[in-house]
Amino acid sequence: MPVPLNPETVRDAPKVLLHDHLDGGLRPATVVELADAVGYGPLPTTDVAALGRWFLDAAHSGSLVRYLETFGHTVGVMQTADALVRVAAECAEDLADDGVVYAEVRFAPELHVEEGLELAAVVEAVLEGFRVGTARAAERGRRIRVGCLLTAMRHAARSREIAELAIHYRDTGVVGFDIAGAEAGFPPTRHLDAFEYVRQQNGHFTIHAGEAFGLPSIWEALQWCGADRLGHGVRIVDDITVDEHGDATLGRLAAYVRDKRIPLEMCPTSNLHTGAAKSLAEHPIGLLARLRFRVTVNTDNRLMSDISMSREMAGLADTFGYGWADLQWFTVNAMKSAFIGFDERLALIDDVIKPGYAALRA
Repeated sequence: MPVPLNPETVRDAPKVLLHDHLDGGLRPATVVELADAVGYGPLPTTDVAALGRWFLDAAHSGSLVRYLETFGHTVGVMQTADALVRVAAECAEDLADDGVVYAEVRFAPELHVEEGLELAAVVEAVLEGFRVGTARAAERGRRIRVGCLLTAMRHAARSREIAELAIHYRDTGVVGFDIAGAEAGFPPTRHLDAFEYVRQQNGHFTIHAGEAFGLPSIWEALQWCGADRLGHGVRIVDDITVDEHGDATLGRLAAYVRDKRIPLEMCPTSNLHTGAAKSLAEHPIGLLARLRFRVTVNTDNRLMSDISMSREMAGLADTFGYGWADLQWFTVNAMKSAFIGFDERLALIDDVIKPGYAALRA
């Protein structure tokens, strides 16, 4: 008999995470302890449980701008090498304990230099943390492979520098490049030189696009910048018309995205919190999955949204009636879209993901 599908059993299913922010996934207790250690004063509360609720309430405001403000506190306590190592190690452990077998975790090095760290030192501390956390998880029988994405802030002017950093560290744990931040007023084309450099170096990159802004953001990310994946991409539904019978007609951009199998790094719970979707039932992921876009499921910011991959997937299963085969489809989609080598992706699919889901369906 198949194993019943619920949040606890989903935790045992092998999962792949492509869109997770390091500074959006701290443990509330770690925020409090690091704030005390480094003398960071502006926390709204030092009560661990209350702080966790504060982050969720702030994230649930329905405003992307308000949502992004919460990062001032997490970034504020991540300004030393020791803090970065700790946060990255705990990230790897937490994901492994949640059944994630492969994760790409992103962060913006330029946000962690306020106390004098050089960009290279920031990257090296985070990579060391991932190594430590991966080893600790393995000791408990939880295997995870963590790749790192270096993010440039789209409102700043350091994207070429961050892109060069991503290429420099690509053989020691960095698997790609990204830009993030408020979309409106900061189109991806402002960073064309960074994207062109990464492409010239045979590197990979994703772009936050189509979350708070519409189709022009997606179009620029793909057709001007050449993104390998779309961070969120939820607004691609603006180019799809569904008639009264449920039949869908795709516009040219939506058809291009589907035909080219461009991965969509979808983050349903986060989208609810930022106002990109009104409810999980109304989230475009249901339609996009039905139309067989290359949909992947992600957490975005586990602290702010009080979410995990297991609860994200269990929520989708409950809302849309998905079974183990559907969750495997999302997972294989993500693994196919990862920024590591083909052989390693195939090994994880054939040796870990498919056997894991087969056992749950047996």
